[in-house]
Amino acid sequence: MQITTRLEFDAGHRIPDHKSQCRNLHGHRYAIEITLSGDIIQQDHASENGMVMDFSDVKKIARETVVDVWDHAFIVYLGDQVVLDFLNSLPSHKTVIFPTIPTAENMASEAFRLLKAQYKDVYGNHLTLERVRLYETPNSWTDAVR
Repeated sequence: MQITTRLEFDAGHRIPDHKSQCRNLHGHRYAIEITLSGDIIQQDHASENGMVMDFSDVKKIARETVVDVWDHAFIVYLGDQVVLDFLNSLPSHKTVIFPTIPTAENMASEAFRLLKAQYKDVYGNHLTLERVRLYETPNSWTDAVR
């Protein structure tokens, strides 16, 4: 069985060597979908009985691990020194430093890496992170898959 939930956040980034507008500082209204697989929990009187995982728990983990960290932040590539210097000059600015250029593909891969360790098989139902889908726009997305 698979379940999916969706959350949204706002963040800025830039693609330093991009051939067009994305080389400029800009932002997006991102949406992230988390897809998990596992057996349906069959445990009488348990809150999660009949579920793969409670959607509220899926969302809580995603918020704590990725969404709240990236929301209203500027996501900057570690090698983009000019922008890093600028952001560091702003008092109390929320900056997330990425080891790679923050394309949608790299952001989805990083989210998958961070979340994979958080969704543990606590109910013995073979819980597995299957996919992180990151929408950069309503019509453009990327999938990081297991």
